[in-house]
Amino acid sequence: MEIVRNWRAVPEGARGATIALGNFDGVHRGHARVLAAAHAARPDAPLAVLTFEPHPRELFRPDDPPFRLTLSAERAAALAALGVAVLYELPFDWPFSELSADTFVTEILHRSLGSRHLACGPDFAFGHRRGGDVGFLSARAEALGIGLSVVPLLADAEGPISSTRIRRLLQEGYPERAATELGRPWTIRGPVIAGDRRGRTLGFPTANIPLGRHLEPARGVYAVSVRLQDGGEARGVANIGRRPTVASGTESRLEVHLFDFAADLYGTELSVGLLHFLRPERRFPDLAALAAQIAADAAEARRILDLPLLASA
Repeated sequence: MEIVRNWRAVPEGARGATIALGNFDGVHRGHARVLAAAHAARPDAPLAVLTFEPHPRELFRPDDPPFRLTLSAERAAALAALGVAVLYELPFDWPFSELSADTFVTEILHRSLGSRHLACGPDFAFGHRRGGDVGFLSARAEALGIGLSVVPLLADAEGPISSTRIRRLLQEGYPERAATELGRPWTIRGPVIAGDRRGRTLGFPTANIPLGRHLEPARGVYAVSVRLQDGGEARGVANIGRRPTVASGTESRLEVHLFDFAADLYGTELSVGLLHFLRPERRFPDLAALAAQIAADAAEARRILDLPLLASA
């Protein structure tokens, strides 16, 4: 997949696509529906996505807690898996936020990108102070000879599938339900950093990954799948939280113990998919009690992941 970040210097080979518009945080099943509509409208054109980095909310409300479901690299990987050939990931800064809706359509979508067709959800808004809506986009696109598909929101019995709804499911401890709406397990991608190595002393060495700008899901223990930097895969058990038994800080982190795995992971990047919530985070009276609970958590994760218990010895 080709990634273009400068709309003023678009390679000729990246022009003339059918473009799905939006933030695509999470790249969930509703987003996949918009992509499918874009491709169906012009199957002869490359399939592209136009999105922004950072998410506009991060620029306008920098003091909000982290909320992202997917950061740039994970979002790109998810879009590529859905057949996107070109990703226009435009830097969203203050000057860009002040572009008018008409400039966005005329200068970016039409002149710079040479859009053949556009697709978006009914709530898509753009331009300075969100001055452009779907009605405005439809009128301007028609005047410029660009097609437009406005794709109804994908919904189930509980209402429209949305990034907001998926965030709530994760924060309430329902990763399986979030995975159903995403179309895949929710994943945290990040670098393995040095920790206090306490897990080694307890018999369960862990890879420590900062949450960074990711949403913090329900604090506790999860059965997980892990994609390694070299493309390999592993299974394991993970804790997300503040480690109240051994730490007094307020920063949450992701700690992953990979089953039947011994290689050095420091400095590499892992993608950790949350498969099942085992229990909430809690404080234990001492390290012995903590170690016993970790062993029980690992055994339960192995059972859920259908891995042999003997392999943990």
